[in-house]
Amino acid sequence: MPSFKDPSYQDRVASAANAKQKALDQLKAKPPIDETLAANRRQAWEARAEMLAKERATKAKAIAAEKSEKAARQAVALAEAEAAAELKAARLKPPGAKEMKEARDARYAARQARK
Repeated sequence: MPSFKDPSYQDRVASAANAKQKALDQLKAKPPIDETLAANRRQAWEARAEMLAKERATKAKAIAAEKSEKAARQAVALAEAEAAAELKAARLKPPGAKEMKEARDARYAARQARK
């Protein structure tokens, strides 16, 4: 059965230091950044960012227009519902004495016109 401390503490510290040194060497061996390539990438990134900003603005305008149209449709529907409720209330209201007399007179006039 292997011991828990098979690689000793010093061995582990040394391997960690070696790994760190290897990573630093790889980083130093990387070629320097070409300024023209970086400028081209930056321009491409800025152009893409500008295009996305325009798309977002267009989308926001479309959403705002859709919301205003929806509000207008709801206002029209509400007005129609109120008008229908008023009409229903007017139909359900019993006629007054004046209205009953006018209807009776109209029926009488229609009978006389037929004779």
